[in-house]
Amino acid sequence: MTCRNLDVAVVCLALAAIAVAPVHAQNDPGPRPGPAAAGSFYSTLNANEQAFFNQAQLRFQEIDSVSGGIAGETGSGLGPTFNGNSCAQCHAQPTIGGASPGLLSPQNAIPNPQVALAALDGATNSVPSFITANGPVLEARFVKTSSGALDGGVHDLYTIAGRSDASGCTLAQPDFASALSTNNVIFRTPTPLFGLGLVEATPDANLQANLGATQSARATLKIGGVFNTSGNDGTITRFGWKAQNKSLLIFVGEAYNVEQGVSNENFPNERSAVPGCVFNGSPEDSTNLLNQNASSPNFGTSLGTESEMSSDIVNFAAFSRLSAPPTPAASTQSTINGAADFNAIGCNLCHSPTLTTGNSIFTGMSNVAYHPYSDFALHDMGTGLADGIHQGSAGPNQFRTAPLWGLGQRLFFLHDGRTTDLIQAIEAHSSSGSEANLVIRKYNSLKPSQVQDLLNFLRSL
Repeated sequence: MTCRNLDVAVVCLALAAIAVAPVHAQNDPGPRPGPAAAGSFYSTLNANEQAFFNQAQLRFQEIDSVSGGIAGETGSGLGPTFNGNSCAQCHAQPTIGGASPGLLSPQNAIPNPQVALAALDGATNSVPSFITANGPVLEARFVKTSSGALDGGVHDLYTIAGRSDASGCTLAQPDFASALSTNNVIFRTPTPLFGLGLVEATPDANLQANLGATQSARATLKIGGVFNTSGNDGTITRFGWKAQNKSLLIFVGEAYNVEQGVSNENFPNERSAVPGCVFNGSPEDSTNLLNQNASSPNFGTSLGTESEMSSDIVNFAAFSRLSAPPTPAASTQSTINGAADFNAIGCNLCHSPTLTTGNSIFTGMSNVAYHPYSDFALHDMGTGLADGIHQGSAGPNQFRTAPLWGLGQRLFFLHDGRTTDLIQAIEAHSSSGSEANLVIRKYNSLKPSQVQDLLNFLRSL
């Protein structure tokens, strides 16, 4: 049995847990209740930087239609294929900029918005079987093409066919049923954007030094670790599930083009640009020569704020870059004990608790120690988590260490959102070839009280 599609992966995970994992009496406490511990600007920013963040956050919530002519959908450029019509639609938990929404969150119970999106504005899409109201927001990638060559690209869930603003477009959805039947489709969930300006401001040398500092301890536990790098200049790439993107501007530009179908100054070519389905010139998102903010006193002129005169992708990147990292919960004796167990069994050898930025142009963000719980390196996660996808120098078994900050209010875990339970997510790190096998063996040797402390610590982040 292979574990590439979501339904089969859940079964594989359950069987693996029964076969090799001891039964712990403890439970994942679940998403931490209370207000969202994230979503605002970095606390030391000056007034101008704060204003830029606030305006960029509004742009992040913009809803796109095909050409901007539908009430409530004032953005333009949607399609011809898409997974969502707004950045904030998918990055919503526990607040704008976060991870996938879901009904599990008591303070933010939002069903998967991709279900209603299928027929919005007259669209004639069918909801794929793997998209459910209770499940995570997903993008689908095909492992291979119909000829058997490597694919790896995103195949969007929906097309604009049938929409009231896309007359004449007849583009069909991908054949997901066939792809699922041959285990040729894998899934990805949205990654949280909070605090990413700190990650971007971390010099390559600091990331390399952090990885080097744990080399001996990692070798003892047979943990590797390499960085994904740019094929052009050799510098470290760090954003995305496989650390495939170099900067936040590249990251959001690709997402805008791939997830919403909006061509932009980073990715100026329309995807799936079939006859009858292209309604705008490219790039659909660009630097504004005239102020497009109708509520601005400078509307229609060449004057405006940096946010008003910048493209959507510059605003999206600024929102991510200037956002504060998640705030952890107050420590308890249990979470203190759990942090010690986290380090003792070796989780910290990949999920690095502390990194330090370099010089930054933004107020108060230079030489700052921050706590992402990631080394931003690639690790071989074995056959159980392998997705068959190559991105940059990342192979089919490799993933960037997922940052754990904000984990306490996250709903879905692992790259494909296959589980909502931290215990299952931890156990899934162990499979044939995984660098985490010895760490998980240590985890499985913990006393029940230690396991609960560890879970409580993770939910405090």
